[in-house]
Amino acid sequence: MMKNITLFLFVLLTSLFVQSQQPYYTGIDFSLNEQELYDQLQDLVSIHVTSFNYGDARDILVYTDENHENINTVLLIYGYNDNDGNCTTDRSRSKNDFGGNSCQYNREHIFPRSLSVPDMGNANNSATGIVADPHNLRASDQQMNNNRGDKKFRSGSGSAGPVGSGAWYPGDEWKGDVARMIMYMYLRYGEQCLPEYVGEGIKQGNTEMLQLFLTWNSQDPVSQVEDQRNEFLESVYGNRNPFIDNPFLATKIWGGTPAEDRWNLHTVSFQNNKTVVYPNPALQNYIYVDFSQMEENIDKISLIDTQGKTVLSFKHISNSTPHYKIENIPSGFYFVNINTTENTFFHKLIVK
Repeated sequence: MMKNITLFLFVLLTSLFVQSQQPYYTGIDFSLNEQELYDQLQDLVSIHVTSFNYGDARDILVYTDENHENINTVLLIYGYNDNDGNCTTDRSRSKNDFGGNSCQYNREHIFPRSLSVPDMGNANNSATGIVADPHNLRASDQQMNNNRGDKKFRSGSGSAGPVGSGAWYPGDEWKGDVARMIMYMYLRYGEQCLPEYVGEGIKQGNTEMLQLFLTWNSQDPVSQVEDQRNEFLESVYGNRNPFIDNPFLATKIWGGTPAEDRWNLHTVSFQNNKTVVYPNPALQNYIYVDFSQMEENIDKISLIDTQGKTVLSFKHISNSTPHYKIENIPSGFYFVNINTTENTFFHKLIVK
């Protein structure tokens, strides 16, 4: 009971800390590409709760990895079958079954400790820093975790398991999750966590990113549990995985096969000084859009959240109705997408 109360207070206090800050992506210039965008996002994700430790990472798995189909269980990465009588292949497990014994689950470092350079260090419950980064930790069956060990990732298909000699395939369901976690680790820790340390294959052009992870990021869209983890980890750890919020950011930085674009950035024309959205932050129930300098007709104005969901949409736009009602939406960071007959322009909007 005391541990639960402590965790509740920890979550509450850190939630208040994060909510007191600017909405997450406010300072990022999404018109940038490659190294410039990488650098801006790296600075952003480096802001975190420094006291967060490996024990905290254990305690929050029941929230971050909760199975939305059965809230008494957690989802197990690499798992694929709850009904074959073999607990090693389980896809889910009771939240109460944490431990190091057979048919229990534990913390899997997707980027193994031993493969980073230098090594991430000992994983004791009081350890902080890279070894405790919860964006790199997932619930995993104890034996499945051991089976993976520190094998590098390699291309494959079907269920998770060893591939050839000394490599590992995470499974069709989990390969996108893995790719976005590796991308986060490289973004956050740079040369300590180069993708080549943890995966096999060729690099994408002149970048350090492996085509393997860009392909997985493109083939396997973001899952509900990834979004769930991102929201909770921002509240307790202070940062997010940008490649979960929008996998297309990886395409903008490293190239390769275009990934899911949850913000429609690929259709956006960034050079636009002829529209103005105000007030920003939006403090009341309306925003005003001044497009009097536009030569094109406006077809639609949409408000899109960081998960790519259109929360409001306005059609039949004219200069006679410059204000748009935005009540009953959560506070946070949004894109205002302005669609014309030929282009899409965007503005970043904070709603308080």
